[in-house]
Amino acid sequence: MKVEKLVEIIGSDFYTGVPDSQLKAFCNYLMNTYGIDPKHHVIAANEGNCAALAAGYHLATGKIPVVYMQNSGEGNIINPVASLLNDKVYAIPTVFIVGWRGEPGLHDEPQHIYQGEVTIKLLEDMDIKTFAIGKDTTDKEVEKVMADFREVLAKGKDVAFVIRKGAISYDGKVKYANDNTMIREEIIQHIVKASGEDPIISTTGKASRELFETRVANGQSHKYDFLTVGSMGHSSSIALGVAINKPETRIWCVDGDGAVLMHMGSMAVLGANAPKNMVHVVINNGAHETVGGMPTVAAKIDLVAVAKACGYPNAVSVDSFEALDVELEAAKARNELSLIEVKCSIGARDDLGRPTTTALENKVNFMNYLNSLK
Repeated sequence: MKVEKLVEIIGSDFYTGVPDSQLKAFCNYLMNTYGIDPKHHVIAANEGNCAALAAGYHLATGKIPVVYMQNSGEGNIINPVASLLNDKVYAIPTVFIVGWRGEPGLHDEPQHIYQGEVTIKLLEDMDIKTFAIGKDTTDKEVEKVMADFREVLAKGKDVAFVIRKGAISYDGKVKYANDNTMIREEIIQHIVKASGEDPIISTTGKASRELFETRVANGQSHKYDFLTVGSMGHSSSIALGVAINKPETRIWCVDGDGAVLMHMGSMAVLGANAPKNMVHVVINNGAHETVGGMPTVAAKIDLVAVAKACGYPNAVSVDSFEALDVELEAAKARNELSLIEVKCSIGARDDLGRPTTTALENKVNFMNYLNSLK
């Protein structure tokens, strides 16, 4: 169905969410219609953040908000849905639009398989009435479902449209770009060169795919890398756990701006523990590029100042490869926690592949390598 029709049927004028490739048509519609406008459209740090924003909107207006997200974000909404929105608490009605990655019967990446299996169950367990929209779902069916949903919403309960692959479309196009010149894959190549045989923990999305392909191009083993293909926002905490327990080994974390924003509290924990053997590299293109390119707020904040306020003893920002190489070598030479923010362009090559090893193989190879180190 057309996104415009779905929006018309729902009838809301406030949307907040975290972008998803399955919802790219919906996200592009919002960007073309509203852009980033706090009165109508906010891209939040994480899905729980969205639920709370939606609650504030309802409290101020009495109207019904819409929260959109990939199904991987269901975990982030459980607390606010159960203890804030639920009709046994504040009874704040909300419409959720959820992209169904890993739908049973359809091929998808390993991080989406189990999440796809439990998508509907999790929503139902949270007492969210749910309807799945597929390619063959008609406008009239959605209109009827929304009429039923309105009765549910009137009781202070929440509802959800779960969007199957290819179920919604939008003819409008959006081009996402910034003024930065550094290309992420080349940035990762420089990090790999500087890190040598040190372990690397990389964040979800294209960064991990590019790290994998860099090792292939170099003829190197993948044993050095832990590819955090799911669990967005947690790669730096994984790296901290490794660094604490391998104090004689330098640990690198290749992170992204959207991931850092999603669980920024991890930076405070990192700064408080300040592992001397960890280098945290944040590749910042100000975009959720892996799922379509919609903006994050990271282009507008000072990540270096945030890191220093969290206790990082060293934090710098670079926007050239010359400066990057200098800071990578400086981080290697010092025995202190370091953060390097790298300003990056938006975009990746069209033929970028995906890891050819399984997540379990990645874990086993990485653990075996860690066990061989001091």
